[in-house]
Amino acid sequence: MSGLKWCLENVRNIGISAHIDSGKTTLTERILFYTGRIHQIHEVKGKDGVGATMDHMDLERERGITIQSAATNVAWHETDINIIDTPGHVDFTIEVERALRVLDGAILVLCGVAGVQSQSITVDRQMRRYKVPRLAFINKLDRAGANPFRVVEALREKLRHNAVFMQLPIGLEDKHDGVIDLVKMKAYYFSGDNGEIITEKEIPEDMKEQAARYHHDLVGKAADFDDHVAEKFLNEEEPTQAEVMAAIRKGTLALNLTPVFMGSAYKNRGVQKLLDGVHDYLPNPSEIINEGLDLDKNEEKVELSSAPNKPLIALAFKLEDGRFGQLTYMRIYQGTMKKGDFITNTANGRKVKIPRLVRLHADEMVDIDTAHAGDIVALFGIDCSSGDTFTDGTVNIAMTSMFVPDAVISLAVQPKSKEGANNFSKALQKFRKEDPTFRVKRDEESNETIISGMGELHLEIYIERMKREFNCEVISGKPQVAYRETISQATPYDYTHKKQTGGSGQYAKVVGTFEPLDSPDKTYEFENKVVGGKIPREFIPAVDKGFQEQLTKGLLIGFPIVGVKAILSDGAYHDVDSSEMAFRICAMAAFREFYAKAGPKALEPIMKVEVSAPEEFQGNVLGQINQRRGIIMGTQTIDAFTTVEAEVPLSEMFGYSTELRSGTQGKGEFTMEFSRYATVPRNIQEELVKAYQKQRADEQKK
Repeated sequence: MSGLKWCLENVRNIGISAHIDSGKTTLTERILFYTGRIHQIHEVKGKDGVGATMDHMDLERERGITIQSAATNVAWHETDINIIDTPGHVDFTIEVERALRVLDGAILVLCGVAGVQSQSITVDRQMRRYKVPRLAFINKLDRAGANPFRVVEALREKLRHNAVFMQLPIGLEDKHDGVIDLVKMKAYYFSGDNGEIITEKEIPEDMKEQAARYHHDLVGKAADFDDHVAEKFLNEEEPTQAEVMAAIRKGTLALNLTPVFMGSAYKNRGVQKLLDGVHDYLPNPSEIINEGLDLDKNEEKVELSSAPNKPLIALAFKLEDGRFGQLTYMRIYQGTMKKGDFITNTANGRKVKIPRLVRLHADEMVDIDTAHAGDIVALFGIDCSSGDTFTDGTVNIAMTSMFVPDAVISLAVQPKSKEGANNFSKALQKFRKEDPTFRVKRDEESNETIISGMGELHLEIYIERMKREFNCEVISGKPQVAYRETISQATPYDYTHKKQTGGSGQYAKVVGTFEPLDSPDKTYEFENKVVGGKIPREFIPAVDKGFQEQLTKGLLIGFPIVGVKAILSDGAYHDVDSSEMAFRICAMAAFREFYAKAGPKALEPIMKVEVSAPEEFQGNVLGQINQRRGIIMGTQTIDAFTTVEAEVPLSEMFGYSTELRSGTQGKGEFTMEFSRYATVPRNIQEELVKAYQKQRADEQKK
């Protein structure tokens, strides 16, 4: 057992997350090189035409962005590290969600110039959601305007991190040469063609005083997590390196401390010391508390163990259709998995045999026979959905699923030719299975196929993939915003459903109130206040179901209804003519009848937009945002570069990238992500209502 413990202690499952263009994929490429996984470095937008190893899709290499999370396994000294490189673009946020769901630790990459940006805040929020301990790596210290001290300040102020300097940079911008290790109090320089030669020296004379001051701060932070270190700190004694490192590790694992490393991945500086930090301060699988839900005991929470001799529990967190069929990425939380074993899907009770088990390196794979708790592996020939839990059949436990955000944009799509219809259908089926944020539905009234997703780029990538992977050209309509409807006032309802046909009739009566919920983020609540058997208990769920069915398409502008509480307080039934169907139809009709009296209103998605541009274009940027009904939340100017944060309705953001480029001579860039739903202004609501009424009239004519 001691051998197993050693093995687990030397495993790290980590993710690399950041704002778009902070250098995540470049950092991963350097990690692969220094660990001997690759023998030549390729750049993200490489002139060699190869592109980064982890960006293995053609589209990723052409655009220089990461679209799909990619997994790899490397060895650093005696540590096995499973790494998932995730996208920074908000349109692919599900890739970050599913990676963080199965990881034990993470590296938050921050740009040494821009610092904490909008997507940095989003990925930090995702890390908090899954309680993932992290290190921060301040990248791009070779760039003009780099200032790691300002970035750490932003880390503390904007993200509320208890950030601690583990290193100091030796020089900045074109003079950036190495780092000072504040635990060992030594200077490290990186040389050679690819920074592979590390030279340890004494701290430069002109930095000794600064290093001593920051070392004192580091020991002070460590003292908060270890009484022995605290005692030495108060007595002005110097704790040992091992004591300081153990205290820092304790604070990091408790999510109360963020160790900060720094360097320049592009210039090959600081990456090896960051890898040392991954081993020293991020958790191994046995140090993380993972919980499952016991399906035999009312979904009671149970703590899982990383022991290999316990019943198998593994989570399928990502699916990919490759050239050899469906590839299912799995994180093993407990037990052992072997090629040829039978495993059970707790979602449907189906038993399946493991025909092939592989360890991944981007799009390459190595066949293995056995995998243990703590491993991230992939299986072929397993039919399942993203988020399914697999066991050895002796337990009935499911892992809690990942958070899946709502889609905010839709497109009507159809194949260009009838010959492409079959491939079109296959593509949609594949993408829907792969990506929980990619939705497909058929609009029964217009007979159109509607795809929905997280943004224009998200849907644009899938349309391009249909063309390349399925040889299917697609015609798409104009992007449609995912509006919502809600009610603004409490309204009583009283409705009786009677229908007499040849045999038995239908009879149901429902009485109650529709009320707006305090937050439109809450979709629906149902409360049963019926007493005295006015409606038999077995018919109550049918009333609830009827209300829910009516919420799928509102009567104001034809979009889903949210923020409604339906209270059922009274009613009546007939011994012969009442049935579940009668009460379901009655509830639906009651909702339709009284919806107009509840003050229905339209809601629109509001996006958090962050625009960066040279300072001389600040006026243009602010003017463009104001013209698009935007509200400026804040502006910041650093080194002649202005960053504007604003909230803008999604409906006003179409075509913004072109306008921004022309207004900033091509030097401006922006990111946006969903923030919340807000009430649509009255004049725009009137236009939406007219458009919906016209659409219905046209469909009725057809």
